[in-house]
Amino acid sequence: METPETTRAIDRRTALKLGVLGAGALVLSDWRVAWAAQGPAPAASAAAAPSAAKAAKAKAIIQIWMWGGPCQLDTFDPKPEAGRDYCGPLDKPIETNVPGIRICQLLPLLAKQADKYAIIRSMTHDSNSHETASYIVQTGHEPGGGVVFPCVGAVVSLFKGYDHGYKGLIPPYIVVTQPLGRFSEAGFLGPMYKPFATGGDPNQKVFAVEGIIAPGMTEQRQMSRRDLVHETDTLGKAMPTDASFQQFDHCGDKAYDLILGDAGKVFDLTQEKDDLRTQYGHSTFGQSCLVARRLVERGVPYVAINYGGWDTHKRHFETMRQKLPEMDRGMATLLQDLSDHGLLDSTIVWWGGEFGRTPKVMWEEPWNGGRGHYGRCFSVVVAGGGFKGGRVVGASDAKGETVAERPVHPEDLIGSMYELMGIDPDGPMPNARGLSVPMLPPAEQGPGKGRLTEIM
Repeated sequence: METPETTRAIDRRTALKLGVLGAGALVLSDWRVAWAAQGPAPAASAAAAPSAAKAAKAKAIIQIWMWGGPCQLDTFDPKPEAGRDYCGPLDKPIETNVPGIRICQLLPLLAKQADKYAIIRSMTHDSNSHETASYIVQTGHEPGGGVVFPCVGAVVSLFKGYDHGYKGLIPPYIVVTQPLGRFSEAGFLGPMYKPFATGGDPNQKVFAVEGIIAPGMTEQRQMSRRDLVHETDTLGKAMPTDASFQQFDHCGDKAYDLILGDAGKVFDLTQEKDDLRTQYGHSTFGQSCLVARRLVERGVPYVAINYGGWDTHKRHFETMRQKLPEMDRGMATLLQDLSDHGLLDSTIVWWGGEFGRTPKVMWEEPWNGGRGHYGRCFSVVVAGGGFKGGRVVGASDAKGETVAERPVHPEDLIGSMYELMGIDPDGPMPNARGLSVPMLPPAEQGPGKGRLTEIM
């Protein structure tokens, strides 16, 4: 029976924990709060074992999320013959190290790496809305039906995370640096499968990862704070066998292992050679790519780089002259660095946004050479993890306006990545809510449909 005394004790306990969490920074994010609060994963997750899937070729995915939608004509599907109203000033595409494959003239480093990646030039869906398109591209499902599906990162976290042998202190799904947004990444799986967003800027002198690294905070001061937390936890000391306090202490110990132990050092880019950091480029994106390589090297199964700035409604080409060389340097170095570390064969690199841009340039005011949203036909690039490089899948028409050959839908690409990760894309989606839902909509069958077998 609850009494005023027990109510007060519960209130004091809750207040103590919340105060300690805030003052001591013992948790990294909402994800870690959920992890600590939930304890062992629900029994329903046990069904997530990918026994029905093919043997995994890939161990990790690095997603380069081109937030806003990159233009297919100005990256991996150039159309100089279409004329200035379509290609603008980017009318001199360059040959790659794979005969017959041309890409944008502002991507010379990636042109030397074309044997490592495959270009899908016939991605398509029906949405020109950021929110809806982001959901479709990252979940493989159309919105509606009262169910919010999880994105690829959350699904990989479910199948390859703590329920299935992942032992790392770093969460299994990381976003560098800001949440992908536009939709709930974890969907109905719940907050335990949300990504941990690092915050901070890896291009700064100190990469201030939220909850792990604080600029100007010495290790000794962190240790003093930890000791102070333990000293002030008088209620916990009085109830040492209380399960809630034991769970709280377990969470705190793990958090401090991240802050003071070796695990958190994965974010310390000063451990890398200056020459390599320069190759990646001294930009937030370039250094984020280096962070991604370090994370998959540590065994993190899913890393997303949220790379914004591609929603170019106005003055598109001015933006491209700044963004494309930055992207070229970071992405090309990532591919080579993964290869040099023996990681490319087991790591999928997935480049793309929620859609492409309108092929016809909007020269008139107020756009002054802008491009709009375009989901009908756009490009995506994949590399590593079982995908064959030096290939092109599908084709757009002469102006890049429609799919001319081999339409590829988001669920086709996602299903292919799941299969390479050893996750059955045709099975049910395990979940603690008891929902009977499929991993993905049924794939079309037959040659040139469904899974990307031509590059797997």
